[in-house]
Amino acid sequence: MTPDTLRSLIDIHPTVAEALAASRPLVALESTIITHGMPYPQNIEMAQAVEDIITEGGATPALIAVVDGCIKVGLSDEERSALGQTKDARKTSRADLAFAVSSGGSAGTTVAATMMVAEWVGIKVFATGGIGGVHQGASESFDVSADLMELGRTGVIVVAAGAKAILDIPKTLEVLETQGVPVVGYQTDVMPAFWSRTSDLPIPLRIDSAQEIAAFQQTRDQMGVDGGMLVANPIPAADEIPQAEMQGYIAQAQADLERLNIKGKEVTPYLLGRILELTDGKSLTSNIALVKNNARLATEIAIEMAKALT
Repeated sequence: MTPDTLRSLIDIHPTVAEALAASRPLVALESTIITHGMPYPQNIEMAQAVEDIITEGGATPALIAVVDGCIKVGLSDEERSALGQTKDARKTSRADLAFAVSSGGSAGTTVAATMMVAEWVGIKVFATGGIGGVHQGASESFDVSADLMELGRTGVIVVAAGAKAILDIPKTLEVLETQGVPVVGYQTDVMPAFWSRTSDLPIPLRIDSAQEIAAFQQTRDQMGVDGGMLVANPIPAADEIPQAEMQGYIAQAQADLERLNIKGKEVTPYLLGRILELTDGKSLTSNIALVKNNARLATEIAIEMAKALT
């Protein structure tokens, strides 16, 4: 249930509100993939396709964003389309979510901000592409995504194709362990690498069904264990770009980034855009496929979670 202090700041779409009231399965969706992750009109087409997958799978999608200073949980078709074409939308996380609201602007919510809002309204499962993490060179830049700390404090299951492969994945896993976040490989013994199904890193935990993931979370709830869970779901084999091939593209993009001296919040959008160029668009095709795949698994988990409440 939304805390009283937030009621004037959050607008819950009627379809989402009805599902919450009836304890039906819901899946939260972030909006930076619309505002910053993909170009128009692919961003809107992808968002609609992902929502359709969740609906057809038996759950209710809840796209989260800030629109004209209001936190939206579920967007109308018109609001989604307008957000996808907004040129100056912020990319907002925990640090500046309140600023996005107070300033009256529009913003895409990152993994961290989406988790916050999802927990506020009572949504337990969230599907995304990949989480943020520890950036390459973080020992000098201290560039570590707020997503990792949010996973340590906010009780939402996040289904992703691992962390974005442009990151330092070993250090990302170390920070997640320090934060007490269980990292679960779905039907895999190795950590997925976003565009690629495999990496050189073993997965901390393996679970092979949505039912078992839901049971794991229910046990955590019974034990009073705070924080979220990361479910690492490999991209379908037909849609992956093999790891060896991707490493070459990522290395080139990182070299270009350093040459241009790009820093802060601009790092991830630049790298993703440069990799899109280097792969002749294949990275975007894979990105769309993995988001859809994560939405399917998140829907199954949400259904299993809802069964425990009936």
